[in-house]
Amino acid sequence: MPFAAALSTHPDAATATAEVTGQVVDRLGGSPDLAVVFLSGTHVEAADEIAATIGALLDPRAFIGSSACGVLGGPHGVEEIAAVSLWAGRMEGDTTPFHLTAVEDGDSWRLDGLPAISADDLTMILLPDPFTFPLSDFVRTLRRDHPNVAVIGGVASAAARAGGNRLVVGGRVVRHGAVGVLLPAVSTRADHNVLQELAGRPALERLIELLEALPPAERALASQGIHCGVVADEHKLDFGRGDFLIRGLLGVDRDEGSITVGEIVPVGATVQFQVRDASTAGEDLRLLLGPQEHDGALVFTCNGRGAAMFGTADHDARIVCDQIGSEAIAGMFSAGEIGPVAGRNAIHGFTASVALFSD
Repeated sequence: MPFAAALSTHPDAATATAEVTGQVVDRLGGSPDLAVVFLSGTHVEAADEIAATIGALLDPRAFIGSSACGVLGGPHGVEEIAAVSLWAGRMEGDTTPFHLTAVEDGDSWRLDGLPAISADDLTMILLPDPFTFPLSDFVRTLRRDHPNVAVIGGVASAAARAGGNRLVVGGRVVRHGAVGVLLPAVSTRADHNVLQELAGRPALERLIELLEALPPAERALASQGIHCGVVADEHKLDFGRGDFLIRGLLGVDRDEGSITVGEIVPVGATVQFQVRDASTAGEDLRLLLGPQEHDGALVFTCNGRGAAMFGTADHDARIVCDQIGSEAIAGMFSAGEIGPVAGRNAIHGFTASVALFSD
């Protein structure tokens, strides 16, 4: 099989790194085309040692990685304890790693480090730092300039301040910007952000009316948090799974009757209020993956989709393994997920974004 993954929860970083590297070499051999490492916050100070060891023993052609509050490996998820997860694969075509840096230039950002994109239908795996990289601006610019490049990834989540995360590129460890790799394949499946009216009535009034009409079980779910789904493709006649960008409610203005959401909502957009439901979330993931075999996957799941939501950190990892028929998966619990919806790259929350690989 051309893909392999390994997970270690040994508290010693050197031992954990040796364990995952040895297992991947045993299953795949050395010098893969791409390797991706995910390390827990406990191991950030050892990131240089981890990257150097993997680079020397595995010798990948392209090598990236990120720190995270939790990691995935095979059918397992690990949160809040020491862990290293390593994924590697062989694939045709060039794998081009890069390190993006961002410098504020007046009211905008100047981005450096993006390799030349000379072909359509590429996939970009992207691992940004949330404090030092303007992810929204980058996704918007890439969507405009290279609409056929699909971006899949997750935001580093091991730290609460700039400089606290670690990113790996080519065996080198950096603390800012974003790292990623370009792959020669695609695997996909108002007034700004203030909702003033819905169907001709104050938005807050409509929301209260909907909540009051819910049965007790659904009202209990809503009490745990309500989100707003904004339709990604208004040309569709019917909307279902995978058609909405899910955004949080940021606040309400009782005097104006308005609701502020975490997304610019144009006049005429279709919106749907959403609640978090563990059973439905698992069903969604299974149905969107489908019963199709793949040889490996990289999984970027929200840091709110672990044990706090499902009762186990293994939930998403197990579903992906079961659905694709392989345990060659790795990933992380992210502070934001990146992935295409309705053919357009977007930043998501409370979501799992999956890059699938086949021989």
